[in-house]
Amino acid sequence: MNAASGQAKVGVIGGSGFYELLEGAREVKLDTPFGPPSDSFFVGDLGGVPTAFLPRHARGHRILPSEVNYRANIWGMKSLGVKMIVSASAVGSLREELKPLDIVVPDQLFDRTKGRPSTFFGDGVVVHMGFADPFCPHVAAAIAKAGRAVGATIHEGGTYVCIEGPQFSTRAESRTYRQWGMDVIGMTNLQEAKLAREAEICYATMALVTDYDVWYEGEEDVTLEQVLSNVRRNVETAQAIVRQVVPALDLQADCACHHAVETAINTPADLIPAATKTRLDLLIGRYVR
Repeated sequence: MNAASGQAKVGVIGGSGFYELLEGAREVKLDTPFGPPSDSFFVGDLGGVPTAFLPRHARGHRILPSEVNYRANIWGMKSLGVKMIVSASAVGSLREELKPLDIVVPDQLFDRTKGRPSTFFGDGVVVHMGFADPFCPHVAAAIAKAGRAVGATIHEGGTYVCIEGPQFSTRAESRTYRQWGMDVIGMTNLQEAKLAREAEICYATMALVTDYDVWYEGEEDVTLEQVLSNVRRNVETAQAIVRQVVPALDLQADCACHHAVETAINTPADLIPAATKTRLDLLIGRYVR
């Protein structure tokens, strides 16, 4: 079904289990112009704030990073009325000082994915979105503050390199990313951040460090068992941060993220096909008639 806007103000994207934090959670199934989202959305209250949670890889972790329908996931958040998204994702560390179980709140992204859809636009409408600063500074600061409040070791800033996966890096790749100045490595946040910006939703992530990737000679090579063990240890911390940060977000802030499309549409309105206008009305309707 199609959801009515206004059901949620904050979105949380992460692993299965965050919906347990919601009071009065209900399952909402959505259709989008880009196909089905990863799973149903779970909508309820968190600290008095209407909140929507989506398990990025579906319940039971059944979807590869390359298979995630990022466009449908972000579109679904937008259609529910979400203004700000808090993301949680597991990452490998490319810096000795970023230890397993630490949390990084990155401020930059570097794209090493291969052909994943990362825009809602096309089909007769060209939008060149500013993306110099890919994460919302307001949401990022709130995540960092909430993390410190629950006793987590927080690192503000840094570059998240997003790889295709699902394989982990080779040693040569890991060492090269370090030489390039990357700080953490993951497989999911690039498309989420780009699409959230196009949807005029504030977006930031807490990157949960699980391992040192394969560059670090003082550690055993990264294994799925090691990653999952640290993911489980990180879950409680991430949930505690979400409990703190959602009620603390300033949902009335007039952030630049909420106006990102306004000056980015290159195609004159009269040249945009009517079908495209209709399909993308949720994103461009207030700018294009």
